Amino acid sequence: MLAEPGRDDRGPIVIAHRGASAFRPEHTLMSYRAAIRMGADYIEPDLVSTKDHVLVARHENELSATTDVRNHPEFAGRKTTKVVNGRRQTGWFTEDFTLRELRTLRAKERYPKRRRGNTAYDGVALIPTLDEIVRLAQRHGVGVYAETKAPSHFASIGLPLEEPLLETFRRHGWDDAQDPVFIQSFETGILKRLRPVTRLRLIQLIGASGAPYDLVAADDPRTYDDLVTPSGLREIAGYADGVGVSTRRIVAAGPSGRLGAPSSLVRDAHQQGLLVHAATIRNLNAWLPVEYRRGDPGGRAYRRAKGDVTGWLRRVYGLGVDGVFADDPRVARVTRDRLRAERSEARGDAGRSGARGDAGRKPRPRPGARAPRESAGSE
Repeated sequence: MLAEPGRDDRGPIVIAHRGASAFRPEHTLMSYRAAIRMGADYIEPDLVSTKDHVLVARHENELSATTDVRNHPEFAGRKTTKVVNGRRQTGWFTEDFTLRELRTLRAKERYPKRRRGNTAYDGVALIPTLDEIVRLAQRHGVGVYAETKAPSHFASIGLPLEEPLLETFRRHGWDDAQDPVFIQSFETGILKRLRPVTRLRLIQLIGASGAPYDLVAADDPRTYDDLVTPSGLREIAGYADGVGVSTRRIVAAGPSGRLGAPSSLVRDAHQQGLLVHAATIRNLNAWLPVEYRRGDPGGRAYRRAKGDVTGWLRRVYGLGVDGVFADDPRVARVTRDRLRAERSEARGDAGRSGARGDAGRKPRPRPGARAPRESAGSE
């Protein structure tokens, strides 16, 4: 049975990826509320800025994929083309709207063909502010795992994300490493700027490929591949508390599409004192490794059918990660709690079978201890 909603930091933690995005349009209060009911330890808002420098939750600053902005003729003239983090994009951008103007828009499902059920909620939810998200989290005893989106871009137009981010957390009494907050970024510079001015925990995100945009812009040749080497992780440990990594960097697929042996990344990061949070666990075949897909590959609904996400979660948890980002926080929470119960029972059985007192009993992990790591090549 699922435990009562509320944060459980014993690890591995369950991070609701954009809320309960498997069930509600992402980055809406309804998505975050659903995630809390499902047992998430942390809810994850991606943060961008409005024209009046208020942080709001959107996966990117371009609005057309996740709102009804196209249906607002009063904003037709706001459509424009920009280069954001090296990518040319045409659309409507949060930094060209005040918060009051954004409040006239409504959210919609990003993947309507894959998440058809979520479209029932299109046109209902507002774009939430970070302040609203923090208040929601504090009312329900969960944490906030915030991502700064395109920080170089926002700094370049006079809307740096750091100041309103920290000010909001401080206003709500969160400013210490013991508080239930993580701040994450795919860029390195913002985390390095934050380190001297906050005790909140910082997470360096590592893409499956490519390089941090701020390094690219500075003509620094390093890529994410360089950041996950032992020397790269050692450098990250100088300014961050952990890494958020694609599952493909933990256990990659081979040419056949089937998973190979685990990499040494989790072990290497732990040796540097870094937490490892894995992204992203999703329910649908389209996003699952081959071994965990279910159904007829030739069927029309195959890609949007639910696969064996529980089996995939057990595999990822078994690799010793300290947390997972999940679109379905309920299955992530239930699977984690079942694994804990199994391990507790195994420890008890080992203790009862010991011939000399406690000789056969494995030590009980202390709060916050990392899960046992899977050996290379094991299932």
